Amino acid sequence: MWDITVDTSEDPVTSDVLFALQLRTANEPLFPKLDSFTCRGATEAFIPSIPSFLSRKTTSINIEFAEGLHPVVVASMIIRLSMVSPDLECITLNPLPRDPVITEAVSEMLLTCNRDSLEWFCVDSPLTDEAYEVILQLPELSVLWVVIQGCARVPPVALPNLSLIDLQYDDHLDWLQGFRGATLGGLEVVYFTSQSEQIGDFIGEFTRVALTTSAPTTLLKFVFKTSRPWDPDYRSLLPFMQLKNLQIGFSCGNHCSSTVDDDIVMDLAQAMPRLEILKLGDAPCGTIRGVTVRGLMALARDCRHLSELRIHFRASSLAEAVDDVGVLVPSDGGTVVRRNDCVLTVLEVGEIPISPNSVLVVTMILLQIFPYLLNVKFIEGGWKDVAENIKLFQRIGYFVQHAGKCVPPVP
Repeated sequence: MWDITVDTSEDPVTSDVLFALQLRTANEPLFPKLDSFTCRGATEAFIPSIPSFLSRKTTSINIEFAEGLHPVVVASMIIRLSMVSPDLECITLNPLPRDPVITEAVSEMLLTCNRDSLEWFCVDSPLTDEAYEVILQLPELSVLWVVIQGCARVPPVALPNLSLIDLQYDDHLDWLQGFRGATLGGLEVVYFTSQSEQIGDFIGEFTRVALTTSAPTTLLKFVFKTSRPWDPDYRSLLPFMQLKNLQIGFSCGNHCSSTVDDDIVMDLAQAMPRLEILKLGDAPCGTIRGVTVRGLMALARDCRHLSELRIHFRASSLAEAVDDVGVLVPSDGGTVVRRNDCVLTVLEVGEIPISPNSVLVVTMILLQIFPYLLNVKFIEGGWKDVAENIKLFQRIGYFVQHAGKCVPPVP
């Protein structure tokens, strides 16, 4: 197998070299046995020469473009890709200028390639209606990244081998109806990105459509990202009991929009015991609202495989939940959680308020709830001291001396 990787961002190709390539490849490909071509930082000078590297044997193309490119230069090259390499299996083009000429070029490339061979299509561009019809019914497609712009029409979806979809949209949610009753095979990963000013009840709409498919029994990762403030309905995701990775990113803006509380976290933890990564919101801000020690203990109890956590929580609740010697007190008659139940190693705290006087107590309680915690990601404030204390305590085996102390059950 022949692979070539070119990085023109670090090693610009001179005009003399490009001219020599054009002369050398006037009637035949430069690398007639090339299987895979990767280009990073493709510049406007180098882009016209990209087809010279390809051949009919090339099945994988991965091009990362530089910024500020002229759309016509990029489009003229894209159109040639499927002509030179008609049996493409994997193609990634990113990032692309938003321009009608790019949309037409990408769509023409898709329509002229071998549709039975395409397995991986990740292109940062909207498509024409005809191209959407094709891409959403390819028999071998397993990975799809597509952009829905404006009120584009999405036809009924039939992708029996799809395992991952990454979809960007900027307006309405009508496109979701194309997935109603869709044949999705073993869909495991979904990424959604939106810059719409009104996100609305996206999760609820998605769940109602997904329940008409096999997704609730196969989906392992759900990611939604927007740079706008948003108050999502997390409980709409409860049917996805197989989830291992749940990430919902949004901006707090000038006023925190996060409404995550103990009840929400406890519901998610009980419904999704296989969670390994849970991130609700972007880096936690300085709000005094959020999950308390009760919700954190629920995660430790029900999500034993949880390794990364990012939620708004109240550091003050940890300091308030201890006895006079700084140890969580078990509830009467309950089943305690053993120290080795939850494997959490990374906790993102952002700007969560913490009193300088509670640093040591917060450190100790966090390590009682999450005994394998190693990395506290913070922006500023007293969390620097907490992070350093945790690393110190873990190094000296502090909690070996407290093996008999238990974390109480969630009330």
